[in-house]
Amino acid sequence: MDSPRIDEIARRLLESVPPGLRAMQQDLENNFRAVLRASLTKLDLVSRDEFDAQMRVLQRTRARLEELERRVAEMEAAKASAASELSPGPDQATASGNAPGAGAPKPADDKGPGTH
Repeated sequence: MDSPRIDEIARRLLESVPPGLRAMQQDLENNFRAVLRASLTKLDLVSRDEFDAQMRVLQRTRARLEELERRVAEMEAAKASAASELSPGPDQATASGNAPGAGAPKPADDKGPGTH
């Protein structure tokens, strides 16, 4: 929080002090400022300019993320489409004799060494 605002808050607090205590105005004003500054520095605050800058960064990041998600979805769809065009359907595999196991040699009946 900037100094003019702290001074304004301190001034308002000083105005709420009873007239009998206003004789110590300078001490009270200095104490109000010190307490306000100490309290406000403990808070995790950012200026409005910093906040607005971070909002713009977040908006650009979100737009970029949405664009990348759209591109990934398009690429996945294109990959799935290409894969379905390349893989033969069930009718094509049996008609061409390329069915799983068709024409493939049977494995030898070998149980390993020393098992005869």
